[in-house]
Amino acid sequence: MIRPILLTAVLTGIFCSAFAVFIDYATDMLMRNQVIGISFASGFLGSVFAQTVLGRWRGKDK
Repeated sequence: MIRPILLTAVLTGIFCSAFAVFIDYATDMLMRNQVIGISFASGFLGSVFAQTVLGRWRGKDK
């Protein structure tokens, strides 16, 4: 059960990192590795939180 949640979270983190690289090219405000790390952590944790909350709501409906 934890595997699909982690896979989705990792994919979300990778997407956020790729998007941040694009934004970094446009803004040039932070070092690229900082942008990638922050974006990955944000996407990963946001995805885990959302899936956890939504999973609990689905369980209460049954």
